[in-house]
Amino acid sequence: MSELDPELFADPPSRDARFHVVETWSEMDNIYDDQGKMAKEFLHRQMHEEVNGLEIACRNITDFPNADWSLRLAIARQIWDESRHVEMFRRAFVERGGTVGEFPVLCFEFRILTKIDSLIGRLTVQNRSFEAAGIQAIGEGLEAVKSAGEEDLVALFDAQLPDEIQHVRYANRWIRILVDRNPRNALDIVRAVSQANAAFHIVAGEAAIPIDLDDALKKEAGFLDDATAMAR
Repeated sequence: MSELDPELFADPPSRDARFHVVETWSEMDNIYDDQGKMAKEFLHRQMHEEVNGLEIACRNITDFPNADWSLRLAIARQIWDESRHVEMFRRAFVERGGTVGEFPVLCFEFRILTKIDSLIGRLTVQNRSFEAAGIQAIGEGLEAVKSAGEEDLVALFDAQLPDEIQHVRYANRWIRILVDRNPRNALDIVRAVSQANAAFHIVAGEAAIPIDLDDALKKEAGFLDDATAMAR
C-alpha cells in the first residue's frame, strides 16, 4: 500500500476488519470488463464515499465549535443526509448480492479535508468541489440507470440529488458571508485549494477535479456567475 505525504494528508479514520483500505485509485478494483461486478463495486465505493462525507462533516462540527450556529446547523443537516445516503447505497449493494468489505475502499477525502485547518477551506474543497462533482456524477448516473431499467437506483439518485445540491448551496452562501466578513479569509481558500490539488494529484494522478454543471444546476447550487469559479 502506498504511503501518503503527512504534509498533505491527515491520519486516516478507523475502519473495522471488514475493510481493506488503499490509498490511491490505481490500487482500487477498477473493473471494466464485467458489468455486473463493476456495478456492485461502484455501489460499494459510493457507499464508502458517503461514509467519508459523513465523517468529514462530523469533524467540521467538532473541530470548529465557535462557528456560527446557523452554519453548524447546516453542517448537522449534511451529517443526517450523508447517513441516509450510506444506508441507501448499502441497501442497493446488498440487494445485488454484495458483502460489505468485498472491495477495497479509499479514505482520501477524509485525509485531505481534515488536514485543512480552516472551516472555509474545508467548505470550499469538500462542498464546492467534491460535492459539486457529485452532482455532476449523479446526473450522468441517472441517465445510465434509467436506460438500464434499474428503478431502485433511479429512486436513489433522485433522492440524493437535491441533498447534494443543498450541500453545495449552503457552502457557497457561507463562503460569501465569511469572505465579506473578513476578506483575509479568501487567503484560507487559496491555501486549501492549493493543498487539496497537490494531494488529489497523488491519489488520482490528476491535479484537479473537473466540474461541468449546466447553468440551471449552477444557479440552484448557488454558483452566482462565471466569475465565481468552482474550486478545483
